[in-house]
Order: sequence, then C-alpha cells, then structure tokens
Amino acid sequence: MSEELKERMQVFALDVIRLTGDLPHDKVGDVIGRQLLKCGTSVGANYRAASRAKSQADFVAKMGIVEEESDESLYWLELLIRAGLAQRRKVAGLLAEADQFVAIAVASIRTARRNK
Repeated sequence: MSEELKERMQVFALDVIRLTGDLPHDKVGDVIGRQLLKCGTSVGANYRAASRAKSQADFVAKMGIVEEESDESLYWLELLIRAGLAQRRKVAGLLAEADQFVAIAVASIRTARRNK
C-alpha cells in the first residue's frame, strides 16, 4: 500500500477536523459536522486496515469501506456548500481529494477482483 496515499488520507482527516471545528455551533452545523467528521476521519483508518488485510476478500471488503466513506465525505461536503455553511472555493481541495479516494478505491477493488 502506498505510504504517500496513507499520508494524503491523514492530511485529509486533519483538514476535515479543522473544517468541522470552524462550522457554526448550532444544530445544523453540529449534525452535519459530526457526520463529516466520522466519515472523513475513517477513510485513512480503513485504508490502513486494508493494507493489513488477511486475504484478497478481506482487502476488497475494506477497500469497499474506503470507497463508501470517501463518497459519504463528498456528500457531506457538498451539503455544507449547498446549505451555505462552507464556500466551495474553501473546500475545493477536500472535494478533490475525496473524489480521488473514491476513484482509487474503485480501481483497487477492480484490480483485486481481476487478480483473484
């Protein structure tokens, strides 16, 4: 597994932590922030777990979680923008990274299944 990708995912998690800390401390900001915080920080944790997979099926399952958590992060980031709680230009880097993580996970899963 790529050490560079592990680092990118950890930086992504840290940026999500900072973003959610800057959200308004009201009901909406708290709920959306909590959801984003949970999925945004689990992307890298699940990628690390995939790197220690015990079998190809285990790897595919764990990378499936990486895909899901990355896509969910995209959803909450897009919702923050549409709700007016974040400006697109300020979260553009997070959107791009989450989108790339989805693509990487999908490609990894396809390759693993093909190499079965």
